[in-house]
Amino acid sequence: MINKSNWAIEPVPQDLDEAIWSKINQKTKPVGALGVIEEIAFRVARIQRNLSPSLKKPTVVVFAGDHGIAKSGVVNPYPQEVTYQMVMNFLQGGAAINVLARSAGMNVQIVDAGVNHSFDRSLPLVHAKLGNGTKDYRYGNAMDLHIAEQGLVKGAEIVNDLHNVGVNVFGFGEMGIGNSSSAALIMSHICNLPIDGCVGRGTGAEGDFLNQKINTLQEVVAFHQLSEESTSLQILVAYGGFEIAQMAGGMLKAASLGHVILVDGFISTSAYLIAHKINPAVKEYALFSHRSNEQGHEKMLQFLDAKPILSLSLRLGEGTGCAAAFPIIKMAVDMLNDMASFESAGVSKSE
Repeated sequence: MINKSNWAIEPVPQDLDEAIWSKINQKTKPVGALGVIEEIAFRVARIQRNLSPSLKKPTVVVFAGDHGIAKSGVVNPYPQEVTYQMVMNFLQGGAAINVLARSAGMNVQIVDAGVNHSFDRSLPLVHAKLGNGTKDYRYGNAMDLHIAEQGLVKGAEIVNDLHNVGVNVFGFGEMGIGNSSSAALIMSHICNLPIDGCVGRGTGAEGDFLNQKINTLQEVVAFHQLSEESTSLQILVAYGGFEIAQMAGGMLKAASLGHVILVDGFISTSAYLIAHKINPAVKEYALFSHRSNEQGHEKMLQFLDAKPILSLSLRLGEGTGCAAAFPIIKMAVDMLNDMASFESAGVSKSE
């Protein structure tokens, strides 16, 4: 059974806090004049326990998985096949995340967490399939307990493998037709909010279709009847998302290794909710890249008391928010490392 002791995360020590802020405040500018850029620089230096932090091989890991409910078409206007088609688009470098990541100077790693398609083993993706999509949670659990546990472990292994080749910044993205419904169900339970306040448009649900999506998910909540005492694993078992399980495990592992975590949008934050429920110390390592245009994301961020870096009305997923925010994070680290101090530049400070 997975428990907190399996996901030990060292709290970020505060012994360097004063020194980090002193270094930031000695730069040739009024104190606080660079606003959030200063706060990001502080966070990264604190996470890395280093007055001169570095961002090595920044990588967006895109976890892809299918959802059993998507076969019915009751919560998603796009067919389930779009998941594997988009994975092929990722691998060919033509998707939004490929373009944004290239522009930001980030790598992209694609993971088959559980797509309903057999990919050729020679393709450049991580083969971590937990199954050919989850089960339809309208009629039972989305996955078995041992699969949920395996999902957390697989995600951790993927992050550890990237750590071993020098990655120290991890963006978490996803692809999976129907996964905004899983995210809404997870959010509703963990944040203790009614499902209709959590459900968004996802891949284009509008009007009557959106109402159908809400009604369906209300029935799912009533069917499962999870209690307030339900564990993270029990939530994953009920509502699924192989990609969500692996993202949660990956986030926990990245934090345990002392690395920067970039949380993307609505679905990525639902995985973070699972990780945070397992070990709240993960929060000290997480930067929230943006505020999604999915209606539930703002409420997620409020629940977590999280301040996003950007607000660009994005709601694509894939880790695109991570790629959009990374240049600002790099800017903050470069400021800390390269900007002159009053003393080095021979500039007089205010009294």
